[in-house]
Amino acid sequence: MNHQMDRRSVIKNAGIAGILAVGAAPAVHAQAALRWRLASSFPKSLDTIFGAAEVFAQKVSEMSGGKFTISVHAGGELMPPFGVVDGVQAGTVEMAHTAPYYFHGKDETFALGCTIPFGLNSRQMTAWMYEGNGLKLMREFYGKYNIINFPGGNTGAQMGGWYRKEIKSVADVKGMKIRIGGFAGRVIERMGGVPQNIPGGEIYQALEKGTIDAAEWVGPYDDQKLGFNKVAPFYYYPGWWEGGPQLDFFINTKAFASLSAENKAIVECAAAFAHTEMQAKYDVKNPNALKQLVGAKVKVLPFPEDVLKLAFKESMALYAEVSAKNPNWKKVYDDYAAFRRDSNLWFRFTEMKFDQFMQSQNL
Repeated sequence: MNHQMDRRSVIKNAGIAGILAVGAAPAVHAQAALRWRLASSFPKSLDTIFGAAEVFAQKVSEMSGGKFTISVHAGGELMPPFGVVDGVQAGTVEMAHTAPYYFHGKDETFALGCTIPFGLNSRQMTAWMYEGNGLKLMREFYGKYNIINFPGGNTGAQMGGWYRKEIKSVADVKGMKIRIGGFAGRVIERMGGVPQNIPGGEIYQALEKGTIDAAEWVGPYDDQKLGFNKVAPFYYYPGWWEGGPQLDFFINTKAFASLSAENKAIVECAAAFAHTEMQAKYDVKNPNALKQLVGAKVKVLPFPEDVLKLAFKESMALYAEVSAKNPNWKKVYDDYAAFRRDSNLWFRFTEMKFDQFMQSQNL
């Protein structure tokens, strides 16, 4: 009798345990399948800059076991390349991948989340974002647009663009129509140039037709893909307005808040992976692309010193003016500028000396 009771209760308990076990396992992953859309500001042809959004989406899918999928749409597919902030703010799409400085016309502070002339380099920007006050300050600002941001790549220091004629001094900048991204246009204006904001996919035609005299985009690999060397022979460096532009994943705050803790962590990690990989891609692809461009008779030239000095002076004057009238900018810029000062002091000792020595050796 007792033996039977024991057996029965064991079976009964095992049954309950079994039901609990079966019920409990899926509960851990009982998240409904999620589908999001991501609007990029970039053309599909650029595997580096557009590719970062694809890498992000792939990692989100892999880490969620295929339960969280994000479709990636090139600039112009769902909305214009420069319409993505409005799209995310309104919740038309859950997220975007873009260069925040495109939106400095809404508020100059957007540029600080990407790059400003004579700003931070790639490593410094990543440091300020993740371990300085960058993410905290920028998220506070982006919150006004229903956006939370995650760093989504960096190109490293860029080239200074393609010119139909040589830039011998500051005088050659006057009246020059140049496609230039972000906040740098304001500095070019102060130097007498005429900035144009044109999406990446439309630059070649504008240069070819002569609608513009010059255009900057990114660096050797991307620029070569878009064929600028066929329409403008002079390639200048450095891109003093883009020492380390950060791309961002912009996510609608409600969409992000609705995610489970697990999916939030997945988004954060996938973004960090894409962020690291983009910079690595550029550092691998640019050296060979530059060699090929030089082989194709492109004239690679440094900007004259007087151009750099005037650009620096006008940039600093502009930042002081913006600080005086835009409290959003001032709050972020004060912190950014202090970090830039301290970081450059430190980089002067080790990084610069090491780099300078290595780059002057016969390797």
